[in-house]
Amino acid sequence: ESYIHPITILSALPSAGVGALLMLTLLHYELSVIAIVGIILLIGIVKKNAIMMIDFALTAERYEGKSPQEAIHEACLLRFRPIMMTTFAALFGAMPIAFGQGGGAELRQPLGIAIIGGLLISQWLTLYTTPVIYLYLDRLSRWLGSRRGAPSRLADAMTDRPRPVLAEDPHGAE
Repeated sequence: ESYIHPITILSALPSAGVGALLMLTLLHYELSVIAIVGIILLIGIVKKNAIMMIDFALTAERYEGKSPQEAIHEACLLRFRPIMMTTFAALFGAMPIAFGQGGGAELRQPLGIAIIGGLLISQWLTLYTTPVIYLYLDRLSRWLGSRRGAPSRLADAMTDRPRPVLAEDPHGAE
């Protein structure tokens, strides 16, 4: 639909990479192939968290007629718990890998350390930066749309199109 929202979602990824590299450096591990696999795993987790927030905000804008600021604020409040639950599940799942003992543990430890470091830093930053980037890029898209003479997305959303029935739609089918 738009190039703006994928950019918003992908904006969270650099913090995950920085967190993973920072944690590996602090604990004196090299950037090995297995650590890179951990960073690739991080991309999926961090991207999913941003998608949960952005998708909820877009739905609130389109079907409830909320402003972008109201929509992203509501998305942050209502999606905070699921985002934290998935993040903590991934963190606790990576701890035995990072702090494991036994045969072959030295090979797997960079994987767990990269995941833990990336999740800690990216989650801390993403909860604050994703809504801000969403609002800035939304304003940019509206500004560019007004320069081209295109109708705003809010006016487009308020037209008399049939609305899909959503589980969260209190009005049901029309």
